Formats: sequence, structure tokens, C-alpha cells
Amino acid sequence: MSKVRKLQKRKTDPNLIRLIDVLLSSEKGLWKDIAKRLAKPRKLYAQVNVSKIEKYLLDGEIAVVPGKVLGGGEVSKPIKVAALYFSESAKKKIESAGGQCLSLEEAMKVDGNFRIIC
Repeated sequence: MSKVRKLQKRKTDPNLIRLIDVLLSSEKGLWKDIAKRLAKPRKLYAQVNVSKIEKYLLDGEIAVVPGKVLGGGEVSKPIKVAALYFSESAKKKIESAGGQCLSLEEAMKVDGNFRIIC
């Protein structure tokens, strides 16, 4: 049994367990890396402000956050962000700038360049 599966057994949220299974079944290494991060304890999840996402995201890329996106800072250009959770203020700021908020499952179906931001 892999380390990720052992960590996954400790999870109690059935939606998160299913999401980790879906991510692990993907052929791309990016999604397997996200699954490993989500299998760890919740206190180790990333918490990223929208200003940091905008700072490090290049044009045409989709930001992947293995955790929660917070609303700190401003968004001046349209960005696409895929994350496990979004705060209400982060969602409003991203969408008001013409960006898009995606779940991790929706992002798996999209073709594009991804950048993990932690």
C-alpha cells in the first residue's frame, strides 16, 4: 500500500477521499502531486492570497492551489484558478476581474499549462 493510500485512510470527508482517488487515477504527474498534498493533514494545506497568484502566474497559465484561496490583495487581470476551497472575497475578486474559479475536478478536464502555487 502506498504512502498516499495510508494517509487517505485517515480522511473522514467522503468527497475528499473520492477526489484523491480521481486525482491518483490521472496519468499526469501534476494531479498525482496534488493528490499527495491533499492526503496530508489539513493544517498543511496551502493558503494562498489572490495577490500572490496574480504575481506568479504567467499569461495563459492556470493556477492550481492544493488548499484554499484567500482574498488578500487585489486582482487587476483575468486569471484562472483551480483550488480545493475559495473564500467568498477571493471568488468575488477573481470573477470581478474577469477570471474564473474552477474546482480541481473541472481543471483536470481542461487542457492548458498549469502552475502549482503554494
